[in-house]
Amino acid sequence: MLRILIVEDEEIIRRGLISVIDWAGMGCRVVGDAPDGLAGLELLRAEHPDVVLTDIRMPRMDGIGMAERARAEGILPQLVFLTSYAEFDYAKKAIALQAADYLLKPVDEAELAALMRRIAADGTAQEAIPQTVEGVDWQRYFSDGTLNPYVRHAMERIRTNYRERLSIEGLAETAGVSASYLSRKFKEATGQTFLEFLTRMRLQSAVAQLRSGKYRVYEVAEENGFGDYKNFCTVFKKYMKCSPRTFLQETGGRLPQEDE
Repeated sequence: MLRILIVEDEEIIRRGLISVIDWAGMGCRVVGDAPDGLAGLELLRAEHPDVVLTDIRMPRMDGIGMAERARAEGILPQLVFLTSYAEFDYAKKAIALQAADYLLKPVDEAELAALMRRIAADGTAQEAIPQTVEGVDWQRYFSDGTLNPYVRHAMERIRTNYRERLSIEGLAETAGVSASYLSRKFKEATGQTFLEFLTRMRLQSAVAQLRSGKYRVYEVAEENGFGDYKNFCTVFKKYMKCSPRTFLQETGGRLPQEDE
């Protein structure tokens, strides 16, 4: 059963979504609701829902700001924006956040039910994905006061610059420590080598882009720091145990027409 968080500043709309929609009939359960992005962020941290259904424009913190904060902390679930025709330009910003979809207000229950079924099916398919591409819990690492400062620096670079060419040697030189020292401390803190951790981050983004159906495989390779198409396919197959095309077929995604 999908666990749903609703974030909407208009109380009438929020209460209507909670009480009028037949969530149980969709295989869903509302685990919380909030009137703005700040309160929504707190509930995201506490409840870890499967889906957040959020308005875009809200006081204190809007839906996009909330989603960006949640993504930075590694706690952003499937994201569905509530929008109106007048706000559609705002919804375009959600492309970078890899939103599952947009729903126009007032919400059509049949459309919502179809979306929840798709998200549930996506979740089932995602369970087969190896641990290598599960979301990185950045908050767990960065809230650890004992985290080695050089490891913290390396992780910050991975989080913000994973699309760029990064190496343990380059980061160690910048930090003024040896590569062997940084490698050892990084493995102690994460249980993974620097390259494994970086690849996991890149694959996490690559999988989401592939499944959106908006990118060709070579574009995903370039966008996420894998370099050329061939290298990306090799790395993808090593970790995912299948090619990008096979992955899409098995998870119900599709490539742009030019790649078919």
